[in-house]
Amino acid sequence: MSEKIVKAPFRADHVGSFLRTEPIKEARKAYANAEIKKDGLKAIEDKEIEKLVQKQIQVGLKSITDGEFRRSWWHLDFLSGLHGIELFETEYVSNFKGAKTRNNAIKVVDKVDFDNHNMVEHFKFLKEAVDKYGNGSQVAKFAIPSPNMLFTRIQGDEYYNGNKEQFYNDTVTAYQKAIQAFYDAGCRYLQLDDTSWIDFVSEERIKAVVERLNMDVQDIIEARVSCLNDAISKKPDDMVITMHICRGNFKSTYITSGGYDTISDAIFANLNVDGLFLEYDDKRSGDFGPLKSFKRDDQTVVLGLITSKFPELEESENIKDRIREASNYIPLDNLALSPQCGFSSTEEGNILTEEEQWNKISHMIKIAESVWANN
Repeated sequence: MSEKIVKAPFRADHVGSFLRTEPIKEARKAYANAEIKKDGLKAIEDKEIEKLVQKQIQVGLKSITDGEFRRSWWHLDFLSGLHGIELFETEYVSNFKGAKTRNNAIKVVDKVDFDNHNMVEHFKFLKEAVDKYGNGSQVAKFAIPSPNMLFTRIQGDEYYNGNKEQFYNDTVTAYQKAIQAFYDAGCRYLQLDDTSWIDFVSEERIKAVVERLNMDVQDIIEARVSCLNDAISKKPDDMVITMHICRGNFKSTYITSGGYDTISDAIFANLNVDGLFLEYDDKRSGDFGPLKSFKRDDQTVVLGLITSKFPELEESENIKDRIREASNYIPLDNLALSPQCGFSSTEEGNILTEEEQWNKISHMIKIAESVWANN
């Protein structure tokens, strides 16, 4: 039987990660201390993911994720599972404002490729749970890091020896294989998370990336557009692929501030994704002016107006006013609402409780239902 056509992103959507539950935290700690084996850890993850799926359905979400419960990092777990990529400890100093991450990074040690990645199995389990507990109106959504997070954020290269063209080609090919593998597993809603775009949100960061790469800023932007477009160029027509941009999310902190002005044409006019999840929860992300570059009537822009960083609920009317303001640039039919990021981009999670997290989700859904009541 063929899969249904997914009409995503949804009016009330979300980025994907949720706060790790106590059983998950305890199991991961026990596994790290060799107190339980991998099968024991998986059994607890399975049980908690099933409960999470049921909770998302209960609160009214249409896009259902596994909360990234099996991951330590939103990006490194996937990237280090690619052939030729290795996770290692580094002297990297965290760039987050007021918080320090663990010093993990990735390096290239062999030809980059995609083969038998464990996250395909993770998706299969999620889809089975959604099919089991859902009523047919929900869809299993999965998030992986954008190919730009490999091509532009690598900390070491022991294989390509500076041959960027071959590295680029192998990265694109690996992602084309990954997308097809997820599709074959039943995935119809895939999100690519991409923080590489924060290189262009301020003059300070633009100067730094230009000096580091010794390239013109527009050439750098075009290379990132091409990397993503080439990676998704072979996606099946009935698969929705979106991209999420934020300025960092770790223990309720962030990396930098600045608007989308420099990349507005690139992301709104030139990227071939079906939707864009954009951080817009406070002044850190700039104003709505860059939305004027929007040109596609078949694309959805998901406004991340609800913060996942703090527990306080936003004033509903303020959120509705901001959505109305954005609709001066983009038709309301092409807009949606979400938190600005996940609640737990790493296993540490943001500084709020699970109850406060679900209050945020319920609050967002009620606002979206009110705004798009007639759509």
